[in-house]
Amino acid sequence: MPSSIAIILPAFNEAATIEAVMLDFHKALPQAQIYVIDNNSSDGTGAIARATLARIQAPGQVIEERRQGKGNALRRAFQTIEADVYLLADADLTYPAERAQDLIEPILRGEADMVVGDRHSGGHYLEQNKRPLHGLGNRLVNRLINYFFDADLKDIMSGYRAFSRTFVKTCPVLAPGFQVETDITLHALDKRFRIQEIAVEYLDRPSGSVSKLNTVTDGARVLFTIFQILRYYKPFAFFGSIALCAMLLGLLASIPVFADWIAYRYIYHVPLALLAAALEIVAVMMLAVGLILDSIAHQQKMSFELLLLSKNHD
Repeated sequence: MPSSIAIILPAFNEAATIEAVMLDFHKALPQAQIYVIDNNSSDGTGAIARATLARIQAPGQVIEERRQGKGNALRRAFQTIEADVYLLADADLTYPAERAQDLIEPILRGEADMVVGDRHSGGHYLEQNKRPLHGLGNRLVNRLINYFFDADLKDIMSGYRAFSRTFVKTCPVLAPGFQVETDITLHALDKRFRIQEIAVEYLDRPSGSVSKLNTVTDGARVLFTIFQILRYYKPFAFFGSIALCAMLLGLLASIPVFADWIAYRYIYHVPLALLAAALEIVAVMMLAVGLILDSIAHQQKMSFELLLLSKNHD
C-alpha cells in the first residue's frame, strides 16, 4: 500500500503567494494531500486556498487555527492530520517545491525521522536574505545548539522539513511562535531521532509579500527558547554553570576575608564574608538541583524510549 503524504502550509496573510505555493507543491507531489493552516489571516488567504483546492481537485483542506503563531498552527496540524509522511513548508514561495520529493525520500525509505532543507550549504540564503541580522542570528543559534548537543547541523531554523509519522505523533509542540523550528530540532536531538539535511535553494519573498518576522524581538525569543530548553533538556549543564559562577564569585569575594584572617587573625570585611558564604551556599544548592533534575531528565528519556518501542511493536 503506498504511503500517504501530507503537505502542511502554515499561512498568515499570504494571499499574494498561497495559490502559487499550492500549485507548485501539487505539481511536485500530485498524490499528496494539501493542508493550509489559516492562522487568523485577514486578507482572504483561507478563501483563496479553498478555491484553489477545489479548482485543482487536490485532496486536503483548510484548517483554521485561531491562536496566533506558527507553533500553534503546526501544533494543530500535528494533532489533526493523519499521514505516513509529513512535509512542512512556508506559504511564501521561498522554498522550492520541486525539491519536495528529495526531502520525503529518506522518510519513505525508513532512513530518517526528520529531513531538513538546508538553505545555507549552497550559499542561497546568504545571497537572497536581505536581513543581515537574521543571518547572524541563524549562525549564533546553530553554533549554540551544535555545541550543547554535540551535533553538526547546518540549518536548524529552516522551515522546509519532512517528518515520519512516529516523529510527528511523539513531538510535543510547545513553542507558540516561529521559534517552533528550533524547538522541534532540539526535541529530535534530545530524543535521538535520525536527522538528515539536504541542501535546497532559497529565494527571498517575492514583491508584495511581507515578512512577519522582526529581527530584534524574534531573535530574542529564539535565544530565550534555547535558554528555556537547555534548562529542561540539559539541567546539569545549566544549573552546574550557575553553580560554577556562584562558586567563583564566592571565592573572589572571600579573598579580602582570608587576607584579614592571615594578617590580623580577625575579619574586618564582614559583609564580604557574608556574601562569600551566601554565594557558596547558592553554588551547592544549584549543583544539587542540577543533579536531581538530570536524574529526572534521564528517567524521562527512558520512558520515551519505551514509548517508541511500544509504538513500533504495535
